[in-house]
Amino acid sequence: MQDLRLILYPFSILYDGITSLRNWAFDTGILDQREFDIPIIVVGNLSTGGTGKTPMIEYLIDHLVGKRIGVLSRGYGRKTHGYIEVSKGDLPDKVGDEPLQIKRKFQDLIVSAVCERRVEGIEHLLKDHNLDVILLDDAYQHRHVKASHYILLTSYDQLYVNDYLLPSGNLRESRKGARRAKTIVVTKCPSSITKVERHNIKTRLNLLPQQKLYFSVISYQKILLGIDSKIDLNELKGKQVSVVTGIANPKPYVEYLEGTVKVVHIKYNDHHIFTNDEIEMIRKEKIVITTEKDFMRLKEYHLLNVFYVPIKTIFLDNDLVL
Repeated sequence: MQDLRLILYPFSILYDGITSLRNWAFDTGILDQREFDIPIIVVGNLSTGGTGKTPMIEYLIDHLVGKRIGVLSRGYGRKTHGYIEVSKGDLPDKVGDEPLQIKRKFQDLIVSAVCERRVEGIEHLLKDHNLDVILLDDAYQHRHVKASHYILLTSYDQLYVNDYLLPSGNLRESRKGARRAKTIVVTKCPSSITKVERHNIKTRLNLLPQQKLYFSVISYQKILLGIDSKIDLNELKGKQVSVVTGIANPKPYVEYLEGTVKVVHIKYNDHHIFTNDEIEMIRKEKIVITTEKDFMRLKEYHLLNVFYVPIKTIFLDNDLVL
């Protein structure tokens, strides 16, 4: 792996030049940024995925209860284009799995939409709805919008300060991009993380004086939810179960399940589109555990043997303050 990084490193230097020039153009006003009259909160990362953006969006929705909230995503993996307002009856091919997951979970508490052009999407939301705040999902590099607050996520097991630029690493832009964030959250921490370890991470991140740092863990419920039934996870203790994942970083999820069941992990790439053969393979299993995001895609096939574990983001010490 190290040899491959060395081979790809010259391309990372070229990529750094391109992304740095783009950021400089936005910072100096050569490229336009659009500001809006209501708070715009961006949730994103420097890496290519797997930091827990969707659970963070869900946390913010709960945190902002009582506000009229709009959630705007790109709708990654959808087969459509342009602005679409998400309804709970939509399919992932139309709006993407993550926006659909958020809409089905919060329903009338939010307005959810997808649009690859974030400025255009915000304009549609403000034209059609009276909102107090808009959350932009995975939009840290979409700089045509000048947000009120940037929340940067970095995974505990792959801090951005330990990573490299594409293609030799997973960073979408230089580590310097972290300076735009008002809030940095180290996600997917072990619940046993010590204060000393947190202090060491804070030192390595080298925060600016105005930046706030938080640590969060994933809270897993001891229940499996299906289409029209649920199972106590402890009922499967010690049994062999197929676990199907199509997310960027399934390791914490799989490790959690391994504490109860014997996992046979069937791993696909992020936002995987299941083939007919894969669906039939899943259908033949007695019980399949998947992620909530993948459940959004599998649900349309009415697989009564497929379940997921609900998760939530929990902050250590203090809740996030915007």
